[in-house]
Amino acid sequence: MKFNLFRKPPPVPAAEPTGATTVTMAPTSAVISTTADTSGSNNTEINKNDMFEEIKSKFLNEIDKIPLPPWALIAIAVVAALLILTCCFCIIKKCCCKKKKNKKGKKGKDGFNMKNMQGGEKHQDDDDDEGETGLTEEEKEEEEKEQEKLGKLQYSIDYDFENTKLTVGILQAADLISMDSGGTSDPYVKVLLLPDKKKKFDTKVHKKTLNPVFNETFVFKVPYEELGGKTLVMSVYDYDRFSKHDVIGEVKIPMNTIDLGRPIEEWRDLESADQEEPEKLGDICISLRYVPTAGKLTVCILEAKNLKKMDACGLSDPYVKIQLLQGGKRLKKKKTTVKKNTLNPYYNESFSFEIPLEQMQKILVAVTVFDYDKIGKNDAIGKIFVGSKATGLGLKHWSDMLANPRRPIAQWHPLQPEEDIDGQLASLNAKK
Repeated sequence: MKFNLFRKPPPVPAAEPTGATTVTMAPTSAVISTTADTSGSNNTEINKNDMFEEIKSKFLNEIDKIPLPPWALIAIAVVAALLILTCCFCIIKKCCCKKKKNKKGKKGKDGFNMKNMQGGEKHQDDDDDEGETGLTEEEKEEEEKEQEKLGKLQYSIDYDFENTKLTVGILQAADLISMDSGGTSDPYVKVLLLPDKKKKFDTKVHKKTLNPVFNETFVFKVPYEELGGKTLVMSVYDYDRFSKHDVIGEVKIPMNTIDLGRPIEEWRDLESADQEEPEKLGDICISLRYVPTAGKLTVCILEAKNLKKMDACGLSDPYVKIQLLQGGKRLKKKKTTVKKNTLNPYYNESFSFEIPLEQMQKILVAVTVFDYDKIGKNDAIGKIFVGSKATGLGLKHWSDMLANPRRPIAQWHPLQPEEDIDGQLASLNAKK
């Protein structure tokens, strides 16, 4: 209906010819001839208008063929226009947002320090960096609090210049943290003068207390000129019969930072001890052989390698002690010869024990490597044990020996700290 308004009106039928037609036609032809003569550009404009009119008429004809009312077509056109406008708006908005983010990112990187100094707003990158810094500060505060909670130690230091002796007194400890489930600890103090780890002293263990009184003194013979390069370490441990002793805290004093011209007696807070990697003590190779018919167990100490340095010259004087244990009691003991100034001794020494077959499940063999010292106590380098109640290599070696009677079975064993092995043996005896 509305679309017909755009169409050209149908031509009016011409009247029958009269005498006036010749009169009217003549001026029209004259006008057309005059317009044709005026300009060629007007003809091109008329041709374009004609083409436009033809395209429009074809389009309207096609629309008339669609079986929809005019209002539906208009609604579809409006919806399509809205969709196009919405898409354009979204694209423009995304472009603008990207530009703004890029600007903010640049400002954040350029103005990082100024923002922090002025206490302004923080960007994402700044938050990440400052978040890490904040965490480290909190961790430091927590560590300081933990260090305060470890307890404190009272000690004394006195140096005798005439006899070149350093006397260290462990007086008492207070407010120690509880390490046992009952809310107490079994503390003792270990004293050594680094870097020499060979000579160390232990106080007596005080059972179930957080405020032990020791009143024990220990003497180190050290020339004064060597004292400046040493560090006094006093470590407080919690004694455990069946496992490794736990360190509560320690006090470290570099000797070049204190005045030895007068006696020192003071309290100091315990600090958390450094978690050191397990020290490598070396390896030992032993051979086991059992003859069931004769009831004879033969233990052969073959060799050791890479032993820990125990002497000042960087070597050791190692020998091996073998103990036959049953129910926590020592039945027999034997030892090898001493090999001087070596960390890789070769022994090849055999020792025989008479053990009935029915007793083999109850027997344990402990092997300890010692460093021989002419003056003072011989220090243990490391220890192992084998038997039916052992674990790991100790159990495997024992089982292989029983599975191959009358045949010597050799095996390398890594040495472990003597106190750790003693704790394991005590734990096995306690289970009975």
